[in-house]
Amino acid sequence: MAKATSARPVLIAGGGIGGLAAALGLAQKGIRAILLEKAAALGEIGAGIQLGPNAFHAFDYLGVGEAARGMAVYVDQLRLMDALTAEEITHVDLRDAFRIRFGNPYAVVHRGDLHGVLLNACRNHALIELRVSSEVTGYDQDGSTVTARLASGDSITGSLLIGADGLWSNIRKQVIGDGPPRVSGHTTYRSVIPTDEMPEDLRWNAATLWAGPKCHIVHYPLSGWKVFNLVVTYHNDAPEPVAGQPVSDDEVMQGFQHIHARAQSIIRHGKNWKLWVLCDRDPNERWIDGRVALLGDAAHPMMQYFAQGACMALVDAVCLSHMLDAHPGDHAAALERYRTQRFARTARVQLLSRAIGEHIYHPAGEHARLRNAIMGAKTSEDYYDDLAWIYGGTGLAS
Repeated sequence: MAKATSARPVLIAGGGIGGLAAALGLAQKGIRAILLEKAAALGEIGAGIQLGPNAFHAFDYLGVGEAARGMAVYVDQLRLMDALTAEEITHVDLRDAFRIRFGNPYAVVHRGDLHGVLLNACRNHALIELRVSSEVTGYDQDGSTVTARLASGDSITGSLLIGADGLWSNIRKQVIGDGPPRVSGHTTYRSVIPTDEMPEDLRWNAATLWAGPKCHIVHYPLSGWKVFNLVVTYHNDAPEPVAGQPVSDDEVMQGFQHIHARAQSIIRHGKNWKLWVLCDRDPNERWIDGRVALLGDAAHPMMQYFAQGACMALVDAVCLSHMLDAHPGDHAAALERYRTQRFARTARVQLLSRAIGEHIYHPAGEHARLRNAIMGAKTSEDYYDDLAWIYGGTGLAS
């Protein structure tokens, strides 16, 4: 096991999936970390997320593969439905051929369950210290150390600082200073439905997307099939970011009056809806400032349409820890190798996420008919070839 890069610990701002994964990755290499989370307790909001094989490659590297597999639901298909006709456009088979091709499964998990797996592993590792009520507002560095300034007025000094503090990252403000995120005008509404309340003929073991003009519906089973995750999105030109705001059933339905009754019926089963206005950023390669590096959404926030946000943060953590281990004592080389290894890949996912939303999730008219013709003509093997660049490796290879 490698020696730590310094007698001082690595500081990590942010206790979400990316921050916890970074701490675990460092610990796997014998590097001590102190994780600084602004909330009073470590936890995760939200419901379901999708995990490609690249996420499971990362779990194995981080030492939590078995635990992560234990709380996942393994869907048999990615299924694309036309929300206007209620007919299937295409599907991708995720069973044996997929797993053989990529060496790991495709699964869906409850975000809180995944966060809990990573959190428990961190709590049980002697090289990881977790601190709550510790928002990092900025940093200072002197060439040999970096000092994180906390909202409480306290400060803490380490060898490096990793900004894993999300879309509204305080660390990014100082590293890049590129202002607020881009507001997409797309609003997402999330609900969780008990399985026995999901229409019986739609209880598919699939990550299902109903694509319609300027709107879509996604659903899949979660938590051992106890519930279905339901996420619906439409373009309403929302001008400001909003996160987790409760809304009425009527507000949710406003964007779906034009789709097929069968697709509408799924939405009508949702309860206790909350909305998020989707935001992202343009790719920006300035992730590094001396002994400070960005990770996850702080580095490359993306739209949800490629279902790769959490996966990218996990693989960032793998790559970062690998590079710090490969360049002991040379933080500059390690961070630069991490940045160059990950930037082009994450930028591609950011831009493809936007394109997927435009050309697959939300087109209308002839654009949608062209989508149906192109995608309907492909086999599962064709899709495997399309996805090999993202699913086929650990993220350490470019």
